[in-house]
Amino acid sequence: MATPAQVPAARRGWLDRTLGLLADVRDGEGVSALLLAANVFAVLGFYYVLKTVREALILSEGGAEVKSYAAAGQALMLLAFVPAYGALASRVNRVVLITGVTLFFASHLVLFYLLGAAGVPIGVAFFLWMGVFAVVMPAQFWAFANDVYDPERGKRLFPIVGVGSALGAWAGASLASALFTQLGPYPLLLLSAAGLPTTILLTRWIDRRTRRTTAATASAPVEAPLGKEGGFQLVFKQRYLLLIAMLVVILNIVNSVGEFILGGLVTADAAAQIASGTAAAGSEAAIIGSFYGRFFAWVNFLGFAFQLVVVSRLFKYVGVRGTLFVLPVVAAFTYGSAALMPILGIVSLVKVLENSTDYSINNTAKHALFLPTSREAKYKAKQAIDSFFFRAGDMLQAVVVFIGVQLAFDIRGFATINLILVAVWLVICVGIAREHRKLTSEEPSPASGRTATAPAA
Repeated sequence: MATPAQVPAARRGWLDRTLGLLADVRDGEGVSALLLAANVFAVLGFYYVLKTVREALILSEGGAEVKSYAAAGQALMLLAFVPAYGALASRVNRVVLITGVTLFFASHLVLFYLLGAAGVPIGVAFFLWMGVFAVVMPAQFWAFANDVYDPERGKRLFPIVGVGSALGAWAGASLASALFTQLGPYPLLLLSAAGLPTTILLTRWIDRRTRRTTAATASAPVEAPLGKEGGFQLVFKQRYLLLIAMLVVILNIVNSVGEFILGGLVTADAAAQIASGTAAAGSEAAIIGSFYGRFFAWVNFLGFAFQLVVVSRLFKYVGVRGTLFVLPVVAAFTYGSAALMPILGIVSLVKVLENSTDYSINNTAKHALFLPTSREAKYKAKQAIDSFFFRAGDMLQAVVVFIGVQLAFDIRGFATINLILVAVWLVICVGIAREHRKLTSEEPSPASGRTATAPAA
């Protein structure tokens, strides 16, 4: 009879061995990790196509200040969306939930295309809509990924799934940069509307594999709808979830104020090019769109490199808790640099570093925080945190920007505000680390559980 150590070695295929170069992939786990990576690749790819369109439309139609204030309206929209999402999740299984929400968003893109092609200004409306789409779709995917993997397996395999996220973001931004000047913003809306349904097919494929595994291992059912408790109730009921919500709020205030700083510099640079005659009049949207296409491409290329090389090693040597502290340290460097050298070249460079760290290292760690939580927390509380509380950060950022504008703050002033907020951010990370340690210490040891030898989901 084969020993437990012999069984995985006999079943370990070429895919598992190849992916094992990036993370600790065990027997039969490579396919599910690759499918999840492909799924989030598509989600983030089309998101970054749309994000480039969003930046060009809102900045050319309203400017950086209107963009900042419009972000506050996104949080108000999510006050209605999050309870509706939770109510739907309590009535249908996860596949129906994900399918319905994805088609809901894809249909809206067709409507925006028709309005934009007809000459209707859609910048503000599309920006508000993107505020919901941009948080709901990634949060929904990561809730599904948390549901597919148990905590031990998720900690090992999330770095690989995150590679799909980083690569998709880079590919989407690069595609948008290449096509924007040729096609303009509106055809890119149709492209995304046609591509989003591919994520549904991948979700259904992964779900079928998961159901076969759960049937074989007699684990908790995945087809049943969730309990009735709402996402906001779960957040305010559990200290751990509330601390994660506070983290997301502070993180987004800092990042959004940073985006305001960058957006103002980009808009001023575009106006200066037109005024000096180095760019044609009326080409402001094209200049801004081209800059952000390049900017997002570099952010996501570097994020992909971090995801490929750094994340799994951070998870292995400092754990999920230790990895949480990387981004606030980088943010402190970013806004210290912006305060000292407030010019577009420097600010764009340090923002590339900050955003790429956020989208790779921090994003994977933040999603992994939900691995030891309940299924209700994974879908409902996570959706509330990643959507409403994320946009609440935008709302508070709008307050910061409004006060700063009234007080005539320059870039140095806004950078100093961010440095103060980074200090608060670090304190919250300490609280989350303490609560996470309590949760994970209550879990059974991986060596004694089924995760080491059971077929992969």
